[in-house]
Amino acid sequence: MLIEMLINYVRRGEGKPLLLVHGLGSSWRSWATVMRPLAAERAVVAIDLPGFGKSPALKGEVTIETLATAVTEFLCEHDLIGTDAVGCSVGARLVLELASRRDVVGTAISLGPGGFWQGWERWMFHGSLWGSIRMIRALQFAMPAITQREWSRRMMLAQFSASGSALSASMVLNEMRSYASATSFDLLLAQLVRGAAPSPFESHRRGKRLVIGWGRSDRVCLPRQAARAQATYPEASLHWFERCGHFPHWDAPEETARLILEATAD
Repeated sequence: MLIEMLINYVRRGEGKPLLLVHGLGSSWRSWATVMRPLAAERAVVAIDLPGFGKSPALKGEVTIETLATAVTEFLCEHDLIGTDAVGCSVGARLVLELASRRDVVGTAISLGPGGFWQGWERWMFHGSLWGSIRMIRALQFAMPAITQREWSRRMMLAQFSASGSALSASMVLNEMRSYASATSFDLLLAQLVRGAAPSPFESHRRGKRLVIGWGRSDRVCLPRQAARAQATYPEASLHWFERCGHFPHWDAPEETARLILEATAD
């Protein structure tokens, strides 16, 4: 069917469903650090957004709104409307968009969401990622060697992770391959910096939890932006990850899994 062609996914574990939405350039494999503890208690559904991983790109405009519509259709097709959802980075911004749509998701956990920048922060976000993706593409020939060494993994991931050397070589290589092959990376990056900031939710969200997580050492979405996110969503609980970069599930996997399971518990 059309939806299954658009959204590649994996399902792990049994129990109450839990949707995982990756960040810009990544795939479902980005969640490998927390997949096992989450799947031990939940039926985890980790997707490749259209234009990333093994999912073909959308036809036409690639924005948070069009991606959210594609994910909503996926949830309808797989009888997952109302499921709890977790996103990181761009996926965190997308989860906020899903949460703004009536009854599409339940508890929403947004880890380092983009869109809360102001002034020069917007262009820092764009410029740093624009430069990073071009370096990653140019170095694909050397990635197997780069990812084998702790010091070079740390340097390669310095923008995204406070402890990149602790990640496995195979996982980092998968990420670098995914970034380089993501057909919608440039289109979505351009749309992100031009798009509006996330909007407050309507009253239909009452009774559904919203958790925002932020790394104290985030170099992509600066920690100062967390205050703006909380001002936009005063009902949200804000969780700080100490000594953590842009991806809490990389730098603090045990803490991240615990936060997700506790926030989505019945």
